[in-house]
Amino acid sequence: MEQERLWKFKRPEWMNSAAARSAGIYTAGGLFSLAFYLLLDASIFSASALNGSDYHITFIDWLPLIFSSLGMLIINSIEKTRLAGDSFSYSGSGVAWKARVVLFLGFAFLAGGLAGGVCVLVLKYIVSGDGPVSGNTLWMGVANLAANGLVMLSSVLLWISQNMEDEYSYNLAL
Repeated sequence: MEQERLWKFKRPEWMNSAAARSAGIYTAGGLFSLAFYLLLDASIFSASALNGSDYHITFIDWLPLIFSSLGMLIINSIEKTRLAGDSFSYSGSGVAWKARVVLFLGFAFLAGGLAGGVCVLVLKYIVSGDGPVSGNTLWMGVANLAANGLVMLSSVLLWISQNMEDEYSYNLAL
């Protein structure tokens, strides 16, 4: 067994193909689109005449998705190779350290968005002053939480897919 391996089992060969990488990237985009659609659907329902309650989607409901989207943008702007060690491709020293700090901030934004979705669901829709809501009004809070969860899943899938090495990638070093 190789000394550098972390896991006992090898990664399947189909995961190294360009088709698997493309499928992962497209699936991540589909999950992000579904997340945005869920919150947009809840927002449109909130403003329609079908909503018979006093609960409406406001800017506070959109903030968790905004933070999750910013976290996704930050996380996916970091290359996996920058986390391994310092290289001389950028000017200055401590590139790996800086990349790890930025990656941590991205995950903090992503976790903050998910926590914000939980807080909005609990504080606005479950523990409200008028008592817990039900039905389509509760769906507005659940859609917010589901949207943030889908953005988190999409971010992880996109980062893994973008950083997969396939047989067509070459690393040129001078």
